[in-house]
Order: sequence, then structure tokens, then C-alpha cells
Amino acid sequence: MDILFLLFLSKPLWMWLLFISIVLCLLAFDLGVLHKDDQEIGVAESLRMSAMYIVLGLSFSGFIWWQMGATATAQYMTAFVVEKTLALDNIFVIALIFSFFAIPREYQHRVLFWGILGVIVLRGIMIGLGATIVDQYHWVLYLFAAFLILTGIKMLFVADKEHKIEDNAMIRFLKRRLNVTEDLHGHSFFVKKLNPETGRMVRFATPLFLALIMIEIADLVFAVDSVPAVFTITTDPYLVYTSNIFAILGLRALYFALAAILHRFAYLKYALSVLLIFIGSKIFVADAMNWEKFPPEWSLGITFTILGAGVAFSLWKTGSSSPEQQAKADSKQQS
Repeated sequence: MDILFLLFLSKPLWMWLLFISIVLCLLAFDLGVLHKDDQEIGVAESLRMSAMYIVLGLSFSGFIWWQMGATATAQYMTAFVVEKTLALDNIFVIALIFSFFAIPREYQHRVLFWGILGVIVLRGIMIGLGATIVDQYHWVLYLFAAFLILTGIKMLFVADKEHKIEDNAMIRFLKRRLNVTEDLHGHSFFVKKLNPETGRMVRFATPLFLALIMIEIADLVFAVDSVPAVFTITTDPYLVYTSNIFAILGLRALYFALAAILHRFAYLKYALSVLLIFIGSKIFVADAMNWEKFPPEWSLGITFTILGAGVAFSLWKTGSSSPEQQAKADSKQQS
């Protein structure tokens, strides 16, 4: 049993195994019990699932407090809230991807489920590499911070611009390199069909597989912002990874709950921009004030304030408008 107390990335191995076991049990329960059949997930069910994942993520802070103390708990909570909020921008892109490939709602959960598995692995690799680099070269945190500030400033000026999936170079690349069917074939990612050029049965990718690849790439792009953001909150890889994964686990449920009302959060992107600037500036403020680090309690409170203001302004500004009405209003504003 001594092996369970060996340190891995500064934490006993049993703490990592416990967390991974929780994640695997949640995924098995989700796919094997709740959604073993293809079905459209309604808003009510989505809200219940989203609430469950949020409660689980927040409850895990009790374990953090028990094992690591109050400061680590505040850092975990801040990181969880930041990751959960940055994931909202990911939801906008996921909605565009599903719309572009015309993926029916009853198959969207399958795509997102396998996408989550990929995210768990990819973010684990990124966080492991990031933790090693930060441990060896502490000054990299300043590069992360500067990158976040520049990203936040850039987002302020492009927040109202639409993503154009049809112009994506990766889609063109995949269609050139893969045999791709024009139509869906149930929930299958691949099917065997007759190749008209060779007369042989070959494996074709379906639009469902292309949607999965695009969602994985989108998360990788968003991780470039979100992972450095959490490293500026805490450099503890256990806190970084657990907050990331708990925030991402509920992304599927959050998507189905918010997909129909995304237009109501049209101005939240500006709050996310300000949040990235704030997170990036913390390390410089701490140095200027001769603090060891920016107070975690302040960071959590300011994060909630920025996000609360963004949500409140979005809800007030959009009112009861429909997505079409909001789109027309945005186009008039841009012109």
C-alpha cells in the first residue's frame, strides 16, 4: 500500500487515483445509465444534470479543504469558476459546429461524450507539461500573464464578430484527406461504403466524426487561454487539473441547457475579456504591492463580481428578444 503514498506531481498517488475514479464513475453512469440510448436531451433534464455537476465540483472543494487547507480551497474555487465561465465561449462554438454539420440533437450527446474523453487526456498532457515548465522556470508565469492580458484586450475588440466554421482550414484538410459521407448514418462515426472510384468497400467518416474532431480542436484552442489562466491562479497541478476537469464534465449538460438561449448571453464575452485581463494582471499587482501572491479570497470575489456584472448586463440588454431579433440588433450596431 506504500505505493499509494508516492508523490506524483507533488501529491500522493491516492489523491490522483481517487479523482480519476470519480470521473470514470460519472462518465460510466452518464453513458451507461442515463444516456445509453440515443435521445434528445430536454432543457429540464439538462438543467438537472448541469446542477448536479456544479454541486459535485463545488463539493470537491470540501475534500480540498480537508487535505490542503483554506488557501488551496479558495484557489480551487476561483479556478473552477473561471474554467466554468470560459467554457461558455466554447458552447457558442459547439453550437455553430453542430449547426454547420446539421447534427440532430439526439446524436449531439454522443459527440460531446467522446469529446470529453479526449479533453480529459489532452488537458492532462497540457497541464502536466505546464506544471513541469513552471516548476523549472518560474518566469514563464509572467509570459502566461502577459499572454492573458493581450488575449483579453484582443477579445474586447473582436467579441462581437461571428465565427465562420465554413472558412475553417481544418475542415477543408479533413475532407481532402478522408473519405467523408455527405449524410449521417445514425450515431456512427465511420461506415463502410462502396468507393465509386475503386469499386471496393472502404471506410468512410461521417459528418458526426468531423464534428467530433472540430470540437476537440476548439477545446484545444480554448485550453490555450484557460490553462494559463488557472496557472496564474495556482501552480499546483492537482488544483489546476481537478478544477479544469470538473468544469468540463458539466459542459455537455450546460450546452443542452443554454443552446436555446445563448443569445441572452451575447454580451458575456466582454466580461470574459475583462476577466482574462484581471487574471493576467494579478501577478504584476502582487509584485507591485510586495505581496507573496494576490489574495485568493479577493481573486474569488472580484471574479464573481465581473461575471455577475456581465450576466446581469447581458440579460438586461437582450431582454426578451429572440435570437433573430438579437442578430438584427447586433448587425445594426456593427454597421
